[in-house]
Amino acid sequence: MASFIEPIQLKQSLGDDGILFVRNESILDTMVKTSLLVASMIIVAALLPIQSSFSSPRDLDLIIYPDGSTHISTEIDIDPFLTDYELNLFGSTIDNLVVVGDNEFLLDTSIMDDSVLIQTFGSSSISIDYDIHDLVSKQGRLWTFSLDSPSTFTLLLPKNSAIVGMINLPINMEIINDQNQLTLSPGKTEIDYLFSNTISNSLSDTKIETNYFPYAIISGVLLIILIGSVIIIRTKQKNHKSIEHNQITKKNTTLDLETIFKLKSDLREDDKELVKFIFNNGGEALESELRKKFLQPRTTMWRAVKRLEREGVIEIEKKDLQNLVKLRKSMEGEE
Repeated sequence: MASFIEPIQLKQSLGDDGILFVRNESILDTMVKTSLLVASMIIVAALLPIQSSFSSPRDLDLIIYPDGSTHISTEIDIDPFLTDYELNLFGSTIDNLVVVGDNEFLLDTSIMDDSVLIQTFGSSSISIDYDIHDLVSKQGRLWTFSLDSPSTFTLLLPKNSAIVGMINLPINMEIINDQNQLTLSPGKTEIDYLFSNTISNSLSDTKIETNYFPYAIISGVLLIILIGSVIIIRTKQKNHKSIEHNQITKKNTTLDLETIFKLKSDLREDDKELVKFIFNNGGEALESELRKKFLQPRTTMWRAVKRLEREGVIEIEKKDLQNLVKLRKSMEGEE
């Protein structure tokens, strides 16, 4: 049986003046709906690449401290039209979380288990810094770093550490200030490492177990070392006082407030007060001491300390899970 396509019946009416009117409401309605559907598909297709480009990590840098804690620093591009942004952290034991938006504006955060909710305030890029204690574990003398990273990242190992095994071979490896820095690709990474003093202790234990030299030879070697040490000590004592005096003078010169403020004349007044307190405290102070002295919250003091670090006035070290702020012994521009 042949099939026929029936045309759409148009409602027709004849006016008083004999003019024929055609009612095409159904056609117009169909055209409008079709146009809206096509426009919606175009908008969705256009938004897909935009959504994939937003919330993408630009940089991810990790630093492992000798105590096993890890400092994470990352920069992320986000949608400036978002009011809130939720970021998954690499663990739940978080310290010193600081989030900075555009123009170094400090953003409000709320930590929820292993994620943080950030009030973006229209920022298109945010910088995130925090310390975490979930990435490194220790078993005996062996330390193990584990991370499942969504992007390429750099990892700076502690000084005097030796890698003894790893999963996910590095893309690049270099030495920075006597520390190994690895560039690693996304995915599961696991690195086993030892400290050099641990290796030395292991070698010493082996020597003690396999040492069968006669006691006479050992005694002779110790006697030679003792005599040599006495001679060296007596020789150095002649110039010890003058050398110590020069070192003290040089140290005082590098910590001179007038020199610091001359080289960094654009420091803020509140930053100068921080420098004065650190100077009068022997050239170093814990961040917690600074907060108690100036009655500032953690985020405000951390921002001030990071500002002085960028100016090259101070340096930050990790000491017993706390940040130790120290005046630099020399700065750029110092003669």
